[in-house]
Amino acid sequence: MRVDLVAAERFLRERHGSGIEDVAAIPRQGIWSSAYTFHRGTDAYVIRFTPYRDDLERDRFASRFSSPALPIPPVTEIGEAFDGYYALTPYVQGRHLDTLDAPEMRATLPSLFAAIDALRRVDTSGFSGFGGWSDEGRGEHATWGDWLLAVREWREVRGLPPWRSRMAASSTGTAPFDRSFEVFASLVDRCPGERNLVHNDLLHFNVLVSDARVTAVLDWGSSILGDFVYDIAKFAFFAPWYPRWSAIDFAAEAASFFRSIGTRIPFFELRVRCYELHIGLEHQAWYASRGEWDNLEWAARRTLAIAEPA
Repeated sequence: MRVDLVAAERFLRERHGSGIEDVAAIPRQGIWSSAYTFHRGTDAYVIRFTPYRDDLERDRFASRFSSPALPIPPVTEIGEAFDGYYALTPYVQGRHLDTLDAPEMRATLPSLFAAIDALRRVDTSGFSGFGGWSDEGRGEHATWGDWLLAVREWREVRGLPPWRSRMAASSTGTAPFDRSFEVFASLVDRCPGERNLVHNDLLHFNVLVSDARVTAVLDWGSSILGDFVYDIAKFAFFAPWYPRWSAIDFAAEAASFFRSIGTRIPFFELRVRCYELHIGLEHQAWYASRGEWDNLEWAARRTLAIAEPA
């Protein structure tokens, strides 16, 4: 569902009157949503349109865990619009994390890891299950291992076609996936079955920063219940994707940070490797479903390099 600028501005004026000003598209639009900034009087807001109300409800649910270390904008309104839904949140100043150069990223790492630590410390006693969760806090799998191993199965993702046959027909094929899965599966049972709140998408323009501090953690649609180390592994896996960050060892930097605050993480390297492999497998399936063949090839090579290091 795409809502253009004219339609967004008309909707806002019909909904909130003539005091709406400065409606502008956010430069980075989501895969499943359209988003715009606007002013109403002296206050600035973001409106997001999507066909998936559950994404917006997860944002609203997650905002209850906002803290200075983990700033999550509150969702002030959810409603129907354009055969889908919209949500309003206050506008937050900041640059996207993805745009930082290496010195800026290094300076921001303590704040980023503090946000991940705040996620680790969220009280999840009211949640149940693992993996993707509903806005009532129920995970879709009985155990963390079940969710991890399900990466080999096909599940419908918002109308995308099954990935296995498309991957098999591609120039990359399924052999890299299958070889990496064997190594990955041998590690799963050695990972702890912890239930933390995991954002699972801290890249892809979902984190805002200012003066080396995280100012907003956005878009909880991909959030999962599981081991907090998974968020660290995502940075480790995708570091080569960002040439500016290729010299940053995110896993080592994270380990150093958690040591500095007195937090021991058993089997940290094993857990990072296991989750990097899962992330690689999941993204191979994602890219195959979407027909992103160059990205599929990149993810296959990256995953194999972790599964079978030289």
